[in-house]
Amino acid sequence: MRTLQSQIIANLKVQPSINPLFEIERSVNLLKQYLLHNPQYQTYVIAISGGQDSTLAGKLAKIAIEELNASHDESLYQLIAVRQPYGEQLDEADAQEALTFINPDIILTTNIKAATDAMTSSLRESGLIVNDMSKGSIKPKVRMIAQYAIAREHNGVVIGTDHASEAFAGFFTKYGDGGTDINPLWRLNKRQGRQMLVALQAPKTLYEKIPTADLEDKHPLLADETALGVTYNEIDDYLEGKSVEESVANKIESLYLNSEHKRHEPINVYDTWFY
Repeated sequence: MRTLQSQIIANLKVQPSINPLFEIERSVNLLKQYLLHNPQYQTYVIAISGGQDSTLAGKLAKIAIEELNASHDESLYQLIAVRQPYGEQLDEADAQEALTFINPDIILTTNIKAATDAMTSSLRESGLIVNDMSKGSIKPKVRMIAQYAIAREHNGVVIGTDHASEAFAGFFTKYGDGGTDINPLWRLNKRQGRQMLVALQAPKTLYEKIPTADLEDKHPLLADETALGVTYNEIDDYLEGKSVEESVANKIESLYLNSEHKRHEPINVYDTWFY
């Protein structure tokens, strides 16, 4: 195994294989223990897009909430699912199917189009260009503003959907979808998350669909693999310690090294990793 490959696997805590039922229980226990050890919170808030990751994290949270309420013989805890389309979402049917599968206690919708467009217009009036990529980075930040406003009013915390097959490349928006309170999928690759959804008997359409961040107006539903320049199967093989083509390994390692700042807390005088 390549030296950097071993380091990346160790840093992201990816296992070469998993027992899906054990990992489901592991994530559910994490979510339960967080609320039990922080009694000021009774609510989990999660944005549901209709993709694999939010579907899995949302379902794990719902199981945790149900088990907590059962153990307390009351409905103290709740899960709030938030729909956050930019205008009209092209795969809205998938989002609705995910919500049906998750069965959250509350469903809220905060359409981010007006706020995103207002910020974009304000920045352009200040002389900035704000191209499609820049606007695409504004959208997740607007979404997080809404999620934390909801969490604040419901004594809640925000669940993230970050996992190893995205974290290695910093394939998230810093202080956007990367700015959450708890990440129950962290340590898993895409393949392993899919195995867990199969074990949870999720609809196939939700874990067999092409993953997309859907942030760019000019490239709606742009596939993650196109944006990354490498397939999830290749990423997952690499993260499981398997051999991949030299060009693929180089691409993955380049993405990892170039995105180190996104996986690190803000730099202070005691940090030496970049010297």
